[in-house]
Amino acid sequence: MRMISRNDLFLLLGLAIALFAITSRPIGRMLAYAQEVERSMGLQLLPGLVILAVVYVFHLVRKRHEAREEALTASSELSQATARAAEMERLVELGRALAQSLTYESVRAAAVGHFPKLTGERPLWAMVRTSTHWRRLVVTGDIPLADCERTAQLALGETVLPRPGINRRDDVTFPMIVGGEPIGVVGVGPEPPLDEEQRGVMAAAAAMLAVSLKNAELFQVVHENSVRDSLTGCFNRKHAMEVIDGELRRSRRSHLPLSLIMFDLDHFKQINDSYGHLCGDAVLADVGQRMNAVLRGSDVKCRYGGEEFLILLPDTTPAGARRVADLLRTKLEESPVHWNSVEVPVTASFGLTGALPGELDVKALIGRADAALYRAKQTGRNRICTAEEVEALA
Repeated sequence: MRMISRNDLFLLLGLAIALFAITSRPIGRMLAYAQEVERSMGLQLLPGLVILAVVYVFHLVRKRHEAREEALTASSELSQATARAAEMERLVELGRALAQSLTYESVRAAAVGHFPKLTGERPLWAMVRTSTHWRRLVVTGDIPLADCERTAQLALGETVLPRPGINRRDDVTFPMIVGGEPIGVVGVGPEPPLDEEQRGVMAAAAAMLAVSLKNAELFQVVHENSVRDSLTGCFNRKHAMEVIDGELRRSRRSHLPLSLIMFDLDHFKQINDSYGHLCGDAVLADVGQRMNAVLRGSDVKCRYGGEEFLILLPDTTPAGARRVADLLRTKLEESPVHWNSVEVPVTASFGLTGALPGELDVKALIGRADAALYRAKQTGRNRICTAEEVEALA
């Protein structure tokens, strides 16, 4: 630790000069001469010099103070610029993560990972509006979802009826808008207050999130169209094979049952020959709708080829699959297709099988269902046959 500072050295130097002036004869003669001039000319040199010295010292002190203030201002501006640069860097990282996200879940993961970095300790939430309800995308802190939904609705100018226990939050809101259509809202806690720069960053982040959500929605539509049969709405054969392979692996890991139904429309060629191929297309489309009405959302529907279909039933035993097949068979038989004022009767033959413990061979699973379907056709059509029944006859 230094005992003498730079200012102390300056003071010591001043004292040394003062002592030198006191003891120096030439300086003494100069001062005597100055006094003689004062008396002869009637001047007051000493007071003037003292005033000049005081003014000069005051000027130096003020200048030093201004320099210190400028340094503090520059330091503050540098800190703000550094903080703004860090915010822009985080915004760029968010944009990069969102640009690589093509699904809703990946967009959500990017938002969860990067949005809190922009808001710091402030509570944060983001709600996305679907055709039927509001969906949570991001929520940090202890924020009731119902409050977020109400605040989001009010932020978009929607009329909201008061509901007990649901409040409007005082958060700063940033609507997510794409093509003039609001798709959601981002909310940030009011404390500490956001400055204009931070508001601009959050508005840009909300805009990027809105575009990413819309892109994910469009990507999902394109993907669905690429793997589905446009006539029946069922998956195409290639995609269904991939899904069946994945479900077999899941069944093996979870030790849960898995069943497969294969069915074929009876005498479909006669329908085309008698009523035309447009009628045949109408029958296939109607079958797709009947399947949607009977099956669960988790069941996999596939148009295997022509008038032949596959239905994969996760977590379902062969006995449960038989009940599903019989329900669909009855629906088809009891509801003929209306075509140009003609009722076209539709029936189908069904073959079904269950996955064997640890089975991973997709072709073997389909082969057993196909053999059961062939047996159902041989024994009169419009009926159900299981792989176990085929094996018992072998």
